[in-house]
Amino acid sequence: MYAVVKTGGKQYRVNEGDSIEVEKLSGEVGSKIEFSDVLAVGEGDGINIGTPFVEGAVVTGEVLEQGRGKKIIVFKKKRRKGYSKKQGHRQDFTSVKITKIKS
Repeated sequence: MYAVVKTGGKQYRVNEGDSIEVEKLSGEVGSKIEFSDVLAVGEGDGINIGTPFVEGAVVTGEVLEQGRGKKIIVFKKKRRKGYSKKQGHRQDFTSVKITKIKS
């Protein structure tokens, strides 16, 4: 069984037992998280697509880690103007293990 979940402005296709990294969510390591914005639930050849969400479908997960991603460099430059700006950014993330998909 799989599900398509919306969180943090992105969509993820998940199975039970999968580990995914999503935008930062509040919660301590080991706590349970429920994703109620389920766009689709499928099993085998059948699929149930919501309008926009599937009624009564909930995906449950457990927080594995709260962390920060790799550093990216943001560099802006306007040629021939003497303008350049260098900036770094590290995005916060939450690592979640999917434990149960209820349709």
